[in-house]
Amino acid sequence: MQGKREKRDLLDVDQLELGEVESLLESAEAFEEVLRRPIKKVPALRGKTVVNLFYEPSTRTRFSFELAAKSLSADVLNFSASASSVEKGESLKDTGFTVQAMGADAVVIRHPVAGAPYLLAEWLDIPVINAGDGMHAHPTQALLDVYVMRKRLGKLEGRRVTFVGDILHSRVARSGIKVCTMLGMKVAVAAPPTFLPAWLPHGVEVFQRLDDALEDSHVIYLLRIQRERQQQGYLPSLEEYVSSFQMNEERLRKARPDVLVMHPGPMNRGVEITPGVAESPQSVVDYQVTCGVAVRMAVLFLLLRGAGGA
Repeated sequence: MQGKREKRDLLDVDQLELGEVESLLESAEAFEEVLRRPIKKVPALRGKTVVNLFYEPSTRTRFSFELAAKSLSADVLNFSASASSVEKGESLKDTGFTVQAMGADAVVIRHPVAGAPYLLAEWLDIPVINAGDGMHAHPTQALLDVYVMRKRLGKLEGRRVTFVGDILHSRVARSGIKVCTMLGMKVAVAAPPTFLPAWLPHGVEVFQRLDDALEDSHVIYLLRIQRERQQQGYLPSLEEYVSSFQMNEERLRKARPDVLVMHPGPMNRGVEITPGVAESPQSVVDYQVTCGVAVRMAVLFLLLRGAGGA
């Protein structure tokens, strides 16, 4: 997590030591308590400015970071590539320098190109937080997911999490598998062969049907099927995918009674998950959104504190 300069960035979870992950999760628990109060704000980052630099559309992640920063009393600037000088040809580097020159204290970046946040972190002297880069990484999603798992399941060591669906193209799965492994969880994937990546770590169990993974899984983590992948030949048909991998009521009955059903959103109801499962007591999809604010508060607080903040 330590950069070349005297600052801290969060670019992926493998930069973190186990103790740092534990510290972030503990801080998030305190901030979740703050969010339950009538006045959901603390002055921890008063006087700081956080810039959300989003080159891709986003609802949950961008709003979550904005709420997190405002709940810490920081000022927030939201950047949209379609309404900026990027449309006139301005480079990522020049945009970053402009934001830094305006006095920003941290940058949260989402970018369609893998590695873009790493470049920005090299160029800037302020903390850079990766909010998703291409098919590469999504560290705060991974952290909020294990936070939810720990809150609902308690100790995570030895528990099994099964990621289901488009593992190949999922930055959520890539970062999630890393942090779940770090915390001692058993990790499995259930996916069509065309959605299995070469980067799967040793020890990850592979299932070709979701039914085979249900009984022993404490967490079923569903990934969005991007419909454009069907046109690109990764799936013979959505119907075939639904038959083998959709989390429906029948499969939910076969799973452990205390299983957690998770999804990073947005969901394709009727494809990877049925409405009945999405709204079942086992589903923690809404709680993931809630916890996303608390975990991102913890990330902002710890990074800016390390950069000389509160």
